[in-house]
Amino acid sequence: MAYGGSARADRITAADPGPVLVGRDTETARIMNRVAADRSRSTVLVVEGEPGVGKSTLLDLAVRRTRGAGLRVLRAVGSESERHLAFAGLHQLLRPVLGDLDGLPTRQRSSLRAALGLADRAAPPDAMLVGLAVLTLVSDLAEPAPLLVVVDDAQWIDRASLDVLSFMARRMDSDPVTLLMGVRTAAALPGFDKGYERLEIGPLGGDAANRLLDEQPWPPTGRTRARILQEAAGNPLALVELARAAANRQPEGTGLEGPLPVTDRLEGIFARHLRDLPGTTRRALLLLAATDAADAPAAARGLPEAPDTVWAPAERAGLVRRESIGVSFRHPLVRSAIYHAAPFEERSRAHLALARLLCEEPDRRAWHLAAATVRPDERVSAALLETAGRARRRGGHAAAAAALERAAELSPHRADQARLLADAADTAVLTGQLGWVERLAEEVRRRTADPALLSRAALATGQLMTVGAHHTAAFALLSRIAGEAAEARSPLLLDALAAAAVVRYYSGEESQRQRIAALLSEVPDSPAGGALRAWTLAVSDPTGAGASLAPALPRLIAEAERADDAGSLTALAVVAWLLDETTLAARTFDEAFDRWRAHGPLPTGLACAAGWAYVEQGRWAEARSVAAEIAEVAAQAGLDHAEACARALDATVLALLGEPADARRNAERALALVDPLESRSVTVFARRALGLAAVAEGDYDTAYEQFRSAFTEAGDPVHYHVSPTVLAELAAAAVRRGRPERAVALLQRSVRHLGTGRSARASSLIERSRALLAEPDHAEPHFRAALADPAGEQWPFERAQTRLDYGEWLRRRRRIAEARPLLTGALDTFRRLGARPWIERAKAELRAAGIEANGTAPHAITELTPQQQQIVQLAARGLTNREIGEKLFLSPRTVGSHLYRAFPKLGITARSQLRDALDGALTDAGAAR
Repeated sequence: MAYGGSARADRITAADPGPVLVGRDTETARIMNRVAADRSRSTVLVVEGEPGVGKSTLLDLAVRRTRGAGLRVLRAVGSESERHLAFAGLHQLLRPVLGDLDGLPTRQRSSLRAALGLADRAAPPDAMLVGLAVLTLVSDLAEPAPLLVVVDDAQWIDRASLDVLSFMARRMDSDPVTLLMGVRTAAALPGFDKGYERLEIGPLGGDAANRLLDEQPWPPTGRTRARILQEAAGNPLALVELARAAANRQPEGTGLEGPLPVTDRLEGIFARHLRDLPGTTRRALLLLAATDAADAPAAARGLPEAPDTVWAPAERAGLVRRESIGVSFRHPLVRSAIYHAAPFEERSRAHLALARLLCEEPDRRAWHLAAATVRPDERVSAALLETAGRARRRGGHAAAAAALERAAELSPHRADQARLLADAADTAVLTGQLGWVERLAEEVRRRTADPALLSRAALATGQLMTVGAHHTAAFALLSRIAGEAAEARSPLLLDALAAAAVVRYYSGEESQRQRIAALLSEVPDSPAGGALRAWTLAVSDPTGAGASLAPALPRLIAEAERADDAGSLTALAVVAWLLDETTLAARTFDEAFDRWRAHGPLPTGLACAAGWAYVEQGRWAEARSVAAEIAEVAAQAGLDHAEACARALDATVLALLGEPADARRNAERALALVDPLESRSVTVFARRALGLAAVAEGDYDTAYEQFRSAFTEAGDPVHYHVSPTVLAELAAAAVRRGRPERAVALLQRSVRHLGTGRSARASSLIERSRALLAEPDHAEPHFRAALADPAGEQWPFERAQTRLDYGEWLRRRRRIAEARPLLTGALDTFRRLGARPWIERAKAELRAAGIEANGTAPHAITELTPQQQQIVQLAARGLTNREIGEKLFLSPRTVGSHLYRAFPKLGITARSQLRDALDGALTDAGAAR
């Protein structure tokens, strides 16, 4: 008899589930649904995938959970060495139940025992009787409780056993038996090639692959992590084994050419038949393995033109595939295994051959020469130095730093080595890979005592430490470098102070501002350092610097544009954001992004400021795109603080969009990544997001507590720049929970801290706070003051909140005619932004004012531009901004911008609603026709 579906499922899931498989929730559910369902009939599932993709792990999980539930399992694993032994697989499968053969009918028992080699028999066993015997046995075993039969590596099960299993599978319809067959992709599986459900186990997605790397004993970071992700191509075994290999090899950042080295296990899986191939085939494979994608067109001249005598053996061995466009490896790990299976002398000859073929490609030629060289070689070092210069001009910071590092390794002169390594450290700062920069700085210290070079290397480390988690240590290092530079009158002083100002912003520590101010007074005032000086002043003390810097910003930005200086332009955009010149900041960020895109990615720490400017300006889709890019880069580089910034940014937008659960998840992740005393800015941003999430759910007690945490017990701002932005939200939550008194005192104290040099935004937020907390008869002047300055339109969401509050105040005083335009204007803004909780509140207020506001933005795809139509259709199919950009030749940021403009026209607020919106638009269009 079969167990009831729910009861049996409970028994199985209640048992020890074993390890959680990263990124395999869907596949696990499909397999366990087959195992755990109520079965009045059998089921067969063929689980297929490439080697190492996780088939065996999934099948192991099914076995473990089934046995844990007290049910019976028969299992066999194919072996290449036994594939020609008749019935070897069947013997392995039935070995635990051989004692049950006695219950079979005599002829069936006799034939099966003969097939399994358990009886002397002159004649061969009857295949029909063997099949019937197994079918009868399996049916009997499934009588007390459902039975699970698992056959892994079925491509190596002997043909006789496969025939029996196929016979059984076709005839066990009424038996509660689940048969799971694990097989490699494209492998022949006679009897199971048609008619059965198949589950293809594909590669892991990017997020899952990163999570799996994070769970390793020594998670890789930086360039090593990026290369592992690229070469593993989502293969879980490869991710684990390459991470293990990387932990035991030279430090990251090496400029050596060729794929990452693999472990013996991977080499055995992916190149097991290499030694059996003809010599010409092995040499062709090694040349192909030493070839990068960028080399392919030129290197193809050195490869055989696909004659069968060379490539056919490799194709039969499953190493390559031949297509009309040429020959390629079946998996990136095949390339790695073949490359590292060859001795260095053979690899060197392959690289030298490629260098000759690439004589018109100096950069690729230089790298292949370097890969063929183990001793110092001034000629190759010079070629790499030229390569680094070209890469730097293109903005290829990682490529330039790697070339400089390899040039240093091959330079015969110690002084040149130190200089090149210091240059590499400077350049590697822009990659965000702290481990690499620290190692380069250490190599500089090993090679020289030159104070200038040592300071440069230390500064590179300090600059990247600013986006790490340990800000106290970062500031101490940068302060020491700045002090030494001041004594030596070195131009590094301003660079060190600019980096120290970043730490001051993140930590919010007042003593750091004082130290920066003291050292900044020793910097000569010169036009050359205008942008950097403005940056240092604004980042460390925006309130104090605002009055003097704001008038000069347009001139400084114009100078940076004329000089095509993306770095200065970005720094000035951050300054504009800090001074609440949001429109100028966003416009300058857009210009800076265009220039960075032409030369390489925007540095992670600067991109987050752009995201906040977009949030404030109402460009929420673009802000989320920025956050996603930062989080991906930061996670790979191991920069916890930068990832926390991105999580807090995304959490804020999600809360505003009315997705509180996702907002909380991101905000809590941000808080887990940082020390609240080391990273006060991120902490306040994340707490503000949690407060907004609570507001979205109408939980004003929680919202108040989260907003209140932006201030100390005494009422001082926890962070000098971020805390004041929370004032109005705090006041609103205090009023809605019915206890505004404490907020009044806190507001007064914060106003004193801000002084008189407040921006238009800060003044507007303070006036809104005063209006909310004032006695009802005294609120109106503050509402009017909050809306008086036209500059307030730079912050549409905050402006709409004030209009909503003022409209509500007017309605409650029965001044309906005055309230309606304010409430309608607020609703229009909230709809345009997609701020769902605030949309509902504004609609409720309008209904109370006698206006029914149930209309939504029209679902009309015809309102979109042709390019927007293309973008939303691709996004509705599940493509990411990056994938859409590749198809339409746009940057991911431009795609995000178009989606931001399209969402309100379609009346939606989230990407997940696109498919329904487009279906609705097409339906409406059809009805109209």
